[in-house]
Amino acid sequence: MTGATARRRGRPPRTEAGDTRDRILTAAREEFAERGYDKTSVRGIAKAAEVDSALVHHYFGTKEQVFEAAIEVAFAPALNAPEAVADGPLDGVGERLTRFVFGVWENPTTRKPLLAIVRSAVNNETAAAVFRRLISAQLLRRIAAQLDLPDAELRAELAAAQLVGCAMLRYVIKVEPLASADLEQIVARVAPVVQGHLTAP
Repeated sequence: MTGATARRRGRPPRTEAGDTRDRILTAAREEFAERGYDKTSVRGIAKAAEVDSALVHHYFGTKEQVFEAAIEVAFAPALNAPEAVADGPLDGVGERLTRFVFGVWENPTTRKPLLAIVRSAVNNETAAAVFRRLISAQLLRRIAAQLDLPDAELRAELAAAQLVGCAMLRYVIKVEPLASADLEQIVARVAPVVQGHLTAP
């Protein structure tokens, strides 16, 4: 490597700190997506970001903390789901939430990091614990707060289980005919089930 591209040692100047942090996050998302949680290392992330590994620890701490920060950014589009729940009458919440979730998965830009998150969570308990914390604190509790119904958290979790299960079969495991089924057909069948989980007596 030349001096310009060699990994930087030590902390960057304050004006470069934001760019360095973003570069580390980008490298971390790509490493976790390509290698999964188990095979990704802080040293590998640092190498991909062209920084010293001490900087990764400085900004994020452990590998688990780097993973949490990386997936929170990657998962950000899905965190708008509570707004989809709130944006309209309660009797249409199942369809709105189903369309929103599948819309995130159908978009290639948002699907790739989601696949990396799910694969890591399925294969590694540490990654799964991070994913659970994010889902619980950032998504399910916020959806439950919009419902104002008895057992709101359980309702939100059941709806999420329905949607995550369908997404796993369609986009991760790619089980046919679900994997190639028309999206409108899927929404028509899944949305009433999600509606039932969220609002049935």
